[in-house]
Amino acid sequence: MAGRLEGKIALITGGASGQGRVAAQRFAAEGAKVALSDVNEEGGVQTMHMVQENGGEAFFVQGDVSAEGSAKAMVEAAVRQYGALHILYNNAGIVGANVDSDVTHLSVDTWDRILNINLRGIFLCSKYAVPALIQAGGGSVINTASIAGLIGSPFAGHAYTASKGGVIALTRAMAMAYAPQHVRVNAICPGGVETPMTAHFKAEDAQWQHYIDSHPLGRVGTPEDIVHLAVYLASEESSWVTGSIFTIDGGRTAM
Repeated sequence: MAGRLEGKIALITGGASGQGRVAAQRFAAEGAKVALSDVNEEGGVQTMHMVQENGGEAFFVQGDVSAEGSAKAMVEAAVRQYGALHILYNNAGIVGANVDSDVTHLSVDTWDRILNINLRGIFLCSKYAVPALIQAGGGSVINTASIAGLIGSPFAGHAYTASKGGVIALTRAMAMAYAPQHVRVNAICPGGVETPMTAHFKAEDAQWQHYIDSHPLGRVGTPEDIVHLAVYLASEESSWVTGSIFTIDGGRTAM
C-alpha cells in the first residue's frame, strides 16, 4: 500500500530535533523524499541517518532560516537533489527561554533574534520555495505558529507571541495569494508540546505541573500529536484546505 506522501518531495526546517525530527521520519515513512535543514549540523545528520536506517530517503543541508542566502541555498539544494519540491514545512523556531519577557523588560536583541527566526525565517524560506512548488504544479506550505499567536498566555514571552501572531497573518495572506497556482498554505498552532524547546518549564516541578494543568486533557502534547496533522496537510487528503489555522492544544484555547 502506497504511503500518503508517495512521490512527494519535502523540505523540513528545524529538522535536528523535536517536531522536525519526528516529521522527517514520518514523512519519509509515508513515502516522501525529505530534505531537512537546521543550524545544528550534528542533530541534523543524526536525523538523516535515523530516516535512512528505517528505509527512508533523506539528506541534510545545514542552514539558518533567518539568513537569506542560507534559506535560498536550502531550497536550491532540495530541488537539485530530488528534481522538484512539493512540500515546505516551516517548522524551525525558538522560544527564547529565560530571555523573552514582556515588552518593558525585553531587550531589542532578543526581540530581533526571535522575530528573525520565527517570522523572517518563514518569509525567506517561502520566498524561495513557493516558486519551486508552483513549478511542480502546486503543493503545500505548512507553517508552525502557536496558540500564543491566538490568545494571551502567561507561558509565552512577548517576542515569541508577536512572531507567532505574524505567522498566522502571513499564512492567510499567502494562502490567498497563491491559491490560483494551487499552492496551499496552512498553519498549525500547538499548545504545550514536550520537546527540547520547552525543557525549561521542567526546571521546577510546580511550574511543569502548572503547565500540564493548563491543558484540559491533562497532558502536554507530543511531537507525534503535531506531526499527524502535518502529514494530513502535506498530503492530497487536504487538497481543499488552505488559509486554515489549526489548533492542537489539548483544549487550551477552549478554556
